[in-house]
Amino acid sequence: MRLPRRDGLNVIPLIDIMLVLLAIVLSISTFIAQGKIKVDLPKSQNAVKKSEDARITVKIDSDSVIYIDDERVSDDEINRRIAEIDHEALIVLKSDKNAKFEKFIEVIDALKSAKHENFAIVTEIQE
Repeated sequence: MRLPRRDGLNVIPLIDIMLVLLAIVLSISTFIAQGKIKVDLPKSQNAVKKSEDARITVKIDSDSVIYIDDERVSDDEINRRIAEIDHEALIVLKSDKNAKFEKFIEVIDALKSAKHENFAIVTEIQE
């Protein structure tokens, strides 16, 4: 007695692999959407959504460490780094609500000394 021959492709292992890859992509995409540096933004009732292409992000984390485009910047080089930024580029300021206000003022002073007036302060919309 001969068993019938099974011609065809077994797709169950392929489906298993695709589901694992989907889970990996979804978990990574949430990390990418949040960004590398966690900043808990303060809330504002008058926040406005704004989007521009040429932008530089300056972040101050909860430990009052300053980052320019996710690159840590020391206190000594903040003035020099901001002076190197093109005056046409939008600078987006994100400061953690638990960061020292002194660091925020330090960034604003560096912007003023470089005569850079194209910046926006980011907050979350208060609900």
